[in-house]
Amino acid sequence: MLMRTDPFRELDRLTQQLLGANGTWSRPSAMPMDAYREGDRYVIAFDLPGVHPDAIDIDVERNMLTVKAERRPADRGKEVQMELSERPLGVFSRQVMLADSLDTEHIEAAYDAGVLTLRIPIAERAKPRKIAVSAADEKKQISG
Repeated sequence: MLMRTDPFRELDRLTQQLLGANGTWSRPSAMPMDAYREGDRYVIAFDLPGVHPDAIDIDVERNMLTVKAERRPADRGKEVQMELSERPLGVFSRQVMLADSLDTEHIEAAYDAGVLTLRIPIAERAKPRKIAVSAADEKKQISG
């Protein structure tokens, strides 16, 4: 149902983690995700701990789903001296190509405990269905 659009994105994410790079709007960091089917819906969960819901932007253009989020530094006041900072700050982004069989008009988004969960219903046209076969009761002759 999903296709990754950039095969080198995972390598880039690992490199950024090793180098401690923070994402910017021009070069955002990747965000980890899980994707699975749950009945008649497809579910995608993104890890975004410490991100305020107002800092999350979700766009769908044709079949391209784009999720961007920004983790900003906490306002700790002038008296605080940072001793250790390992939590990445900055911009995070992920693009996912959605299959034509998904209904992108009815995506539901929920954010709870640092996890953004998108639920995408499977389009009616993509669901399996039975086709009735009718039998012809009469035979017609063509007379000339």
